This record gives sequence, structure tokens and C-alpha cells, in this order.
Amino acid sequence: MTWFDSPADAAARLNATGYLTDHATATTAFLAGALEKPLLLEGPAGVGKTELAKAVSRATGADLVRLQCYEGLDEARALYEWNYKKQLLRIQAEPKGADAPDWGRTHDDIFAEEFLLTRPLLTAIRREEPTVLLIDEVDKTDIEVEGLLLEVLSDFQVTIPELGTVAATRRPFVVLTSNASRELSEAVKRRCLYLHLDYPDAAREREILHSQVPGIDDRVAEQLVATVGRLRDMDLKKAPSIAESVDWARTLIALEIRDLDEKAITDTLGVVLKHASDHERAIRELKIGRSIPGSR
Repeated sequence: MTWFDSPADAAARLNATGYLTDHATATTAFLAGALEKPLLLEGPAGVGKTELAKAVSRATGADLVRLQCYEGLDEARALYEWNYKKQLLRIQAEPKGADAPDWGRTHDDIFAEEFLLTRPLLTAIRREEPTVLLIDEVDKTDIEVEGLLLEVLSDFQVTIPELGTVAATRRPFVVLTSNASRELSEAVKRRCLYLHLDYPDAAREREILHSQVPGIDDRVAEQLVATVGRLRDMDLKKAPSIAESVDWARTLIALEIRDLDEKAITDTLGVVLKHASDHERAIRELKIGRSIPGSR
């Protein structure tokens, strides 16, 4: 399968799904498919890293398989595990006494395909249909998990001791995302194409708002983007994401707010800031009504 014909094709098809992309992102997405190499996306939370994988899935018609990473993730949750309850029932169902089979045969029976529980990595490797494999927030895992990823990212194969090596018949489009909470190993990085995603500039974010929130007033969009930009410049626990900007725009439309003045921002700040300390800092540091372009 050809994922994208060119960077321009990638940009057009991603844009058609609602994911507005720049040249660097479109080029890297094209190369990830053309070279069959994993794509590592790094950047702050909420800049569209996960959404890019979803957009590739939508644009190409491929199914999305997602591995959500977290501290304590292990092989059983990422790759595969055996259905121990079913294996135990199988053993208990064996004849007893003189008719009992030898252990070797029982062992082969219970470590067969029907007892295997596949997890996201193995699922993506085994699929014959076009697949986008999203390994989300890989920086949240323990460093030991990266060793598990190396075989998958290097050779697109998985070794199951009881069954042998399972190799991909069709390589998935692999996207790894990282919020850079820790440095990933050089071994993982070497196997990937790399793209750093940051918050869009004001013009691009206004374009995103108009794409995602039809009917938003130009002046309100300008006010909102300017305010979100100032919030992101503060030392907040959680800066507003692009998705939260979109939610804020939809909130203003729902409330029929046509001027993002100080009262409107104070009343709706909970849409974009989710920590009390962030609310206090924003209210304390911003003179919102007097400093937003276009406000009265």
C-alpha cells in the first residue's frame, strides 16, 4: 500500500480530514509511509501529536490500533499474554489416571493460538489490512519497555517463545508520541523519523478555529487566539491545548458571546484552564479586557 503519493498529497488528504498541516509535517508523514519507518512526534501536550496519527488513519482508510503508555506498562499489556484461566480449564478437562496424556502434549495444547490474548503491538503486527499503530506517550513508560519496542520497530516482528517469530506481512504506519517528560533512548530514536510539533502561530490557530468551529466571528477568533497565546506564555501547570482552544470557541458560540471581554473570559476560563492555581495566575496577571486585539 502507498500511504501518500507525495508531501502535497499528504497535506491535501490530511487537511481534508480536518487536520491542518504545515509543509514539514506533511513531508514527514509522507516519508514515514514511503520509507516504512516509525515516526516519533515530540512536543508539549495538546499540540496535535495523537491527532496526527488519527488523521493518517482517516485519510488512508486504515484501522487505528492504539497502545496507551503509562508507568508500569509491561509486556503482557503491550504485546501479548496467555489466557491462564482458559489454560487451567483445559488442563482440568484432561483425562486422569492411565488415560492421562503426557505433559509434552498438554503443554503444546495449552500454548496454542486459541489461548493467546493479543495486545496492541502484536495485533498491529499480525494484521493483514492497512493499519496505523499509535504508541501514545511513550515517555511515560519505564525505560525497560523501550527494549520491547526495539524488535518491533527494527524488524516489525515479535518473538513468542512458545509459537516462534511472528513477522508482519504488511508493515503498519507507526506513530510514537512523546511529551518529552524524559529522554528516550538513542536506540529507539535511531529507528524513527523525528518531528517536533509545537503550538501553532496565531495565524494557523485562527485557521484551525475557523475549520473546526464554523461560524465563529473573525474578531472573536482573534481575541481568543491572542488570549490563549498569553496564557501559554505563563508558567502554568497545564497550558491550553489546541483542542481546548476549539472547545473555548464552541463555548463562546453556545453562550452567544460576541466580545471576549474580561467578564466573558472570567466566566468561561474553566474551559481552558483546569487547575485552580492556573485560574488565579491568569486572573492576576492578565488585564484581559484592555489588552486583547479587537476588544472594546
